[in-house]
Amino acid sequence: MSLTPLLNAPLIVQLHAVAAIAALVLGIVQLIAPKGTLPHRALGWVWVVLLLTISISSFGIHGHSWRLWRTWSPIHLLSIFTPIMLMVGVVAARRHSVVMHKITMVAIFTGALVIAGLFTLVPGRIMHQAVFG
Repeated sequence: MSLTPLLNAPLIVQLHAVAAIAALVLGIVQLIAPKGTLPHRALGWVWVVLLLTISISSFGIHGHSWRLWRTWSPIHLLSIFTPIMLMVGVVAARRHSVVMHKITMVAIFTGALVIAGLFTLVPGRIMHQAVFG
């Protein structure tokens, strides 16, 4: 494992990766920790900001070979969908719709962080080089 590929990457890629790793770790904490507490709410807002950072920064990353439209690939559709679903999850929490909030946030965590994160480990990607050398 070496951070060199990530440190040599463009700043937008570094921002994207750091926000994604932080969101993944914080998401695990949020899933394990007690719900409805002040720390859960405060960390939840940090998590939302991290996910928005990931979504926005992705539009500055154009290294994919599968182009859907101009320089953007199908993964960029997730970057449009994620903020919409974040709003759904936040509104559900504010309305005390616990089940809808839980389903939405777990789905975002699973799709936008775990599944999309696994795709960063595909050979030829920067995170693959960083993790596997």
